Amino acid sequence: MGRKRTPMSEGKKNIISMLFDEYNIETAEDIENALKDLLGGTIEEMLESEMDEHLGYKEYERSENTDSRNGKKTKKVRSKYGETEIAVPQDRDGTFEPKVVKKRQKDISGIEKKIISLYAKGMTTRQISETIEDIYGFEVSEGMVSDITDRLLPQIEEWQNRPLDEVYPIVFIDAVHFSVRDNGQIKKLAAYVILAVNLEGKKQVLSIHIGENESAKYWLGVLNELKNRGVKDILVICADGLTGMKEAVAAAFPKTELQRCIVHQVRNTLKYVGEKNKKEFAADLKKIYHAPSEEAAQKQLKAVTDKWEKEYPNAMKSWHTNWDVISPIFKFSAQVRKVIYTTNAIESLNSCYRRLNKQRSVFPSDTALLKALYLSTNEITKKWTMPLRDWGKVLGELEIMYPDRLG
Repeated sequence: MGRKRTPMSEGKKNIISMLFDEYNIETAEDIENALKDLLGGTIEEMLESEMDEHLGYKEYERSENTDSRNGKKTKKVRSKYGETEIAVPQDRDGTFEPKVVKKRQKDISGIEKKIISLYAKGMTTRQISETIEDIYGFEVSEGMVSDITDRLLPQIEEWQNRPLDEVYPIVFIDAVHFSVRDNGQIKKLAAYVILAVNLEGKKQVLSIHIGENESAKYWLGVLNELKNRGVKDILVICADGLTGMKEAVAAAFPKTELQRCIVHQVRNTLKYVGEKNKKEFAADLKKIYHAPSEEAAQKQLKAVTDKWEKEYPNAMKSWHTNWDVISPIFKFSAQVRKVIYTTNAIESLNSCYRRLNKQRSVFPSDTALLKALYLSTNEITKKWTMPLRDWGKVLGELEIMYPDRLG
């Protein structure tokens, strides 16, 4: 239901009547033009009142104050009604500091928040510039859009370096790829997202890293950064087959279990499989990662390999090669497995990031990409107010499985 309107007062009716008489209003556009004109006049009246207060006397009054009015200076301000020119009173001493429209302030529409909101949705600086001009009727250059979003950089740096919890039960590391322009060339860069589940069962994005080559040295640097920000222990890190991850985890968090992301493992396997057999093959793979124990899973692994090896000789090789990082999941109950291997947490985040790819095919720089990812992260994490389903049971099992490590 809509909000019930309160009866219009006589005062408002009189104002509207005077508006019709003064501006000859016939259309909705006439109303907007009248409001725009009134906005400028109202601001000027308020500025004059502020100047009276500053000097301690009204215009044309006598005063012993050595400071006095010194004419007016015009400037244009942007508002929801477009650009409006106003006359700002000046004083001889130059000490007048207006409040209603501050010195050097040219925008009173809250346009910066709107620009940042549009940037968060993945719009380019040109698209934002055109959108603002279409809606509000005043020009915002692409350079101005970049300048406004660049003000986020210190905020992003502070966020990337903020202190973290000492212990995280589960941490996911995943990559989303974007096209970025670099020295006139377009190249694919990975945005590595580190998402954690804290002791309360709530999701947190710990950091975002862009564009480095995967290696044990690189991942060790990333994990050491988490340690430097206060992380002392992680029970399980769930990641895809990122190069060097196994060695880096062993060095930075030697007690941490590395679990290969089952969703990615299945996807990578099905790349080798013909379309006609994908559904049946996927059903066979499910028997492996749904097995009640590691022993049962190994039997299923052998059965699936024997069944498909002749037709798809390369499909199952990675299961055998990476069994040491696939197998940790079998010691957990179905509830804990679901939290770890379905990766719903990071998939929902990645779907938000992929929408950025739909909005713009190429980012002008890795800094522009980082700004967009940070803003998108802010948007989606606002909804993360509840713990994961059945988190109490999951945490209880983790406490038994990893005694004395959850504080």
